[in-house]
Amino acid sequence: MFETRTYEDPVVLKPTVRARWSFLETSSAAAVLRSVCPAEWKDIVEVLTTFSLDPSRWLKKGGNRGDVAKDIDEMFGARGWRETRVDLVTKGVLRSRDLAIMQELPEITQEGYLVDNFKGRVALDVEWNAKDGNLDRDLSAYRAWHEAGVISAAVLITQDRIALKTLAEKLWADYQAALPPSQRSAKLPIDLGTSTTTNLEKAALRVRRGVMGTCPLLIVAATPATWNGQPYSGA
Repeated sequence: MFETRTYEDPVVLKPTVRARWSFLETSSAAAVLRSVCPAEWKDIVEVLTTFSLDPSRWLKKGGNRGDVAKDIDEMFGARGWRETRVDLVTKGVLRSRDLAIMQELPEITQEGYLVDNFKGRVALDVEWNAKDGNLDRDLSAYRAWHEAGVISAAVLITQDRIALKTLAEKLWADYQAALPPSQRSAKLPIDLGTSTTTNLEKAALRVRRGVMGTCPLLIVAATPATWNGQPYSGA
């Protein structure tokens, strides 16, 4: 696995953006995106610059995706990114030494899945609160698409679960302190205790096993620095 840090180059990514998110990168993904897919990289940087984690959207029940993922997807959608399914079709042809066709093998179709956001030669998923098994699907697909020449790089936006859990507990405690004792509850409105949802830690474990091959992948994770600074005000 080729873990790199080209995102630390201020020419590639401004320090003000780096300070708001955590990053993990393979095969110089940020530099590749900036050089090979400049329009898509501009969109990504704009979203990372302008998105802020709003407690009223974050600490709210919403199934596997919730409002945070929807908000990020909408920001990319406004920039021309589209939910897209990528299928790969492989056909083998056997030829003799003089290149005459001897046999055409049946086509093999590898069905893909709906990538949250696709534009140009970049696949981008927002894996915010889904089952961590989604990461196996995402990462294996990115590698296959890169090896087939469909994409130049992939991006995965997720969360730093441990750091955000600490922030959520503080915001919740502050909110509860302002309520009458009879209305208080120690339980957060969403479950941040489970480690089986998609997050930076789970993605890093998979990437560091070498599952990406040479595919450039940029993982971006929200941290307390992504928070907009506002208190939790209730659902």
